[in-house]
Amino acid sequence: MFKIKKSLGQHFLKDEIVIQKIIGALKEDSFINLLEVGPGGGALTKYLVQLPGINFKAVELDDEKTAYLKKTYPVLNDHIISQSFLDIDEPFEEPFTVIGNFPYNISTQILFKVMDWKDKVPVVIGMFQKEVAQRAASREGNKVYGVLSVLIQAFYEVEYLFDVSNQSFNPPPKVQSGVIRLKRKTTPLIVKSERAFKVLVKTAFNQRRKTLRNAVKSLFTAEVLQEEIFNKRAEALSVEAFAELTFKMS
Repeated sequence: MFKIKKSLGQHFLKDEIVIQKIIGALKEDSFINLLEVGPGGGALTKYLVQLPGINFKAVELDDEKTAYLKKTYPVLNDHIISQSFLDIDEPFEEPFTVIGNFPYNISTQILFKVMDWKDKVPVVIGMFQKEVAQRAASREGNKVYGVLSVLIQAFYEVEYLFDVSNQSFNPPPKVQSGVIRLKRKTTPLIVKSERAFKVLVKTAFNQRRKTLRNAVKSLFTAEVLQEEIFNKRAEALSVEAFAELTFKMS
């Protein structure tokens, strides 16, 4: 078979019930192009390659797993990108859906990479460390609501689908997992600029225990800072409230 490499954060999904739930969630939206990230031992891949009329590609960093997948599923021979997901260019010219049991050691970076491609990626279905999945899906007022939550939800509706026990993997990770779905918003968020929005959100949460007035004072005039909203902390503001504030930045 193949070796499991801890250095690459490999934990292979083995629970068929969980696998079928992920595939079922994927099928709820139509797509033509599909990218699987980190196919590993092929738990999801064996079903993905059977989907009719789909242009399928997978990105896998581990050469041993790539060789195993090509041998096991010959149809993949010209459809595996042997790189880290973080280093690849857009794999399709047309829009594409992303799916994966994402490596937990780079899961937040994966979400930010997807956001770089947001105009091409309408749907993402992914397994993440539960903590990351919860952060991505949480709303304002929640203690895990933060930079990741706001920046993703600015462009995607994020739905926490279900928990996954660590016993569903080989070897079992030390953490619990969760599956989330990202669906691109049809109405774009109106912001002064994406750069201003990112700067505001990151600055606000960098000192999340302080009121906004103290946390983001470098970004606004003294007059604007007197407004009532600046008495709040970052975690109390909705995505839309952050967007509106960008137009008052100096």
